[in-house]
Amino acid sequence: MVLLLHWVLSAVSLLIVAHIVPGFMVDSFGSALLAAIVVGLVNGTLGLFLKIVTFPITVITFGLFFFVINALMLKMAAAIVPGFHVLGFGPAFLGAIVLTILNALLRGVFLT
Repeated sequence: MVLLLHWVLSAVSLLIVAHIVPGFMVDSFGSALLAAIVVGLVNGTLGLFLKIVTFPITVITFGLFFFVINALMLKMAAAIVPGFHVLGFGPAFLGAIVLTILNALLRGVFLT
């Protein structure tokens, strides 16, 4: 049940980010659900590998390089999922920051 709630909260976060960040678009709630799965899978596999490999850069930038990796993972997910579009690295980077904050807030409200 908690996994399902995480999935829906991630999809809702993507929809909210699409309304806040220009160049970050989600066509429907179904696309957001699919995008949430793909973003999670991409982040859990390739993203994890990249975070481990780039750990020295992340330490030097005080963790800010994680947002670069997350932006790249969002761009990759947008290339895979129909109905989920990120137009450039700028919207992906800003979207990664806003998405991180929104996920933390929504999970703090609904899962505590």
